[in-house]
Amino acid sequence: MIKQSAIIKTEVRDLNRLQSETSPYLRQHADNPVDWYPWGDEAFARAKAEDKPVLLSIGYSACHWCHVMAHESFEHETTARLMNDLFINIKVDREERPDVDDIYMQAVQTMTGHGGWPMTVFLLPDGRPFYGGTYFPPEPRQGMPAFRQVLAGVADAYHSRRAQVEQAATELTAALDRDALGIGGSASALNTDLLDTAAQGMARGFDQNYGGFGRAPKFPQPMNLDFLLRSYARTGDQHLLHVVTFTLQQMARGGVYDQLGGGFHRYSVDAIWLVPHFEKMLYDNAQLSRVYLHAWQITGDPFYRRVAEEIYDYILREMTAPEGGFYSTTDADSEGEEGRFFVWSVDELREVLGDDARIAIEYWGASPRGNFEGHNILYVPNDDEVVAGRLNLSSDELRDKIAAIKDRLFAVRSQRVPPGLDDKILTAWNGMMLASLAEAARVLNRADYREAAVKNADFLLRDLQVDGRLLRTYKDGQSKIHAYLEDYANLIDGLLEVYQTTFDTRWFVEARRLADSVLEHFAAPDGGFYDTSDDGEKLIVRPRNLQDNATPAGSSMMAKQLARLAAYTGDSRYDEAARGTLAVLVEAMRQYPQAFGEALSAADMLVTGLAEVAVVGSPEAARDLLATIQTPYRPNAVTALSASNVDDEHVIPLLSYRTMKNGEPTAYVCRNFTCRMPVTTPTEVSDLLRPGV
Repeated sequence: MIKQSAIIKTEVRDLNRLQSETSPYLRQHADNPVDWYPWGDEAFARAKAEDKPVLLSIGYSACHWCHVMAHESFEHETTARLMNDLFINIKVDREERPDVDDIYMQAVQTMTGHGGWPMTVFLLPDGRPFYGGTYFPPEPRQGMPAFRQVLAGVADAYHSRRAQVEQAATELTAALDRDALGIGGSASALNTDLLDTAAQGMARGFDQNYGGFGRAPKFPQPMNLDFLLRSYARTGDQHLLHVVTFTLQQMARGGVYDQLGGGFHRYSVDAIWLVPHFEKMLYDNAQLSRVYLHAWQITGDPFYRRVAEEIYDYILREMTAPEGGFYSTTDADSEGEEGRFFVWSVDELREVLGDDARIAIEYWGASPRGNFEGHNILYVPNDDEVVAGRLNLSSDELRDKIAAIKDRLFAVRSQRVPPGLDDKILTAWNGMMLASLAEAARVLNRADYREAAVKNADFLLRDLQVDGRLLRTYKDGQSKIHAYLEDYANLIDGLLEVYQTTFDTRWFVEARRLADSVLEHFAAPDGGFYDTSDDGEKLIVRPRNLQDNATPAGSSMMAKQLARLAAYTGDSRYDEAARGTLAVLVEAMRQYPQAFGEALSAADMLVTGLAEVAVVGSPEAARDLLATIQTPYRPNAVTALSASNVDDEHVIPLLSYRTMKNGEPTAYVCRNFTCRMPVTTPTEVSDLLRPGV
């Protein structure tokens, strides 16, 4: 939704072209005096006709510094007039157009050595970049030139030193072309040595005092945590498990976690997980909920289950559209201040809680001085047992009181002006949340999660698909933009998880169909995939991002799904494509494992091998068998179920020619479609699924 301040401004200023866009981020700029264009042919045609360079500005709705630069420069009449006179101005939502963002982010990083948002890139009328940076202040500051100085200097260079600008654009564009990676690699190097080296390399960055990796600012890095859980499951290395569980504990006790409403903020500006940037992203919470779920499966510690359920409940309560899709983000700011919605003064706690305020103050470490601009970010600095002792309570009494206090504070907080909501629905991010929610539905036996997952899957296939091809984004009944590799890969992941929760073959069929579309339209000649389809919009280069960043690279996630589909079908095309995708990354994964967490999890699937479990029997009769297979942490197992004997071919090849033994629900445990003798008891199934069997 558009924030209240933006609505007020539109009453006194004409709207520009962005008023017709669906992106909340673009619509936040619809009342700027800048003559903005959305990305498209119209803007570049005008740039060519008027011989003007293009000013490309890329950001996203929850980006704090994007808001700052907008207020300082894009809402400033003199600056906007200069932009309009000298440039054709294009505004892009990086979440809608990750292809555009990837190309020009690579350009800025090549030019400056760093990147980030807001991102400002200057282009020739044919789209080739020749200069750029991130945030530019309105006046010279800390070695940064003023934005207006940059505008004047770039325009002068474009018109008076055109040959140099053309040469710079040509060289930079050539450096961006990743049509053939040329970094080599062999599928034979996908082995346990690679996995062990990567896990140990990752663990070396562990912060033993506060958890996580490296120093401030600290990001959760859920893909790396999940890979380390896989490594623990494979090796039994207790240190790797400690790295993950200690990090998860510290994060969930910190201010980076919303102690009242559930869900994680984007990252912590410090090393101790206390002060976050307060935006909440769907993709972070989708991935982190899954890591906490897996930690509970491994340890049985109810702490991890509680955090996972709080995240799911937050998503279903605050981030779910009536149609069943999941919204993208909430902003860091409310009422013009970062974090205002989430923080408390001691006086506010006392006013709301009365005598119970002393419990809240002690439990969350609140003080009159506060820990954030005179207010308190709620966090849990001490163990429950320590706090209970100080308050002369038992641990159970403390937990009961804190639960009641949370409800009271949450009710009061709900009356505050909330942060802005970016309510566009993105296929890739929805696929991530769908996969986590569907897995949680069966692991935690939560019917509400199952219902929400099925509704989401239905919505995505119905409203974000045209003629069998996916679309990227949906808002207000309008779907648009050809989907990217990450959209396909994450939705396939979600559909396979929904299948394993419901055993409705529709979801498997759709997942396989989408995977076949990826092989047809996204494949690269040297192995792996491009991020855009062969019939998508032609940009200056075809994007191919291989690193796992805040979200998994499309190629990494796709490799995992291809490995799973190979296990379900025995189709060698899927296995070969998965191995080809990872082969080109072998040396990069070995040397820089922290940048390839999802790719390493895919490699773990291929190296360890997948257990293919076919169950014959009704879901009710086979309940105990299914619980034995699906409730424990088994990251390298796929499960299929047929309610009755299958005496011929089945739509899921793993189920073909499977029959019950002695009329009882029966499980077939296979690897590479070679199966052990069918079994009928949970103990027998568990024995066959032990590592190394």
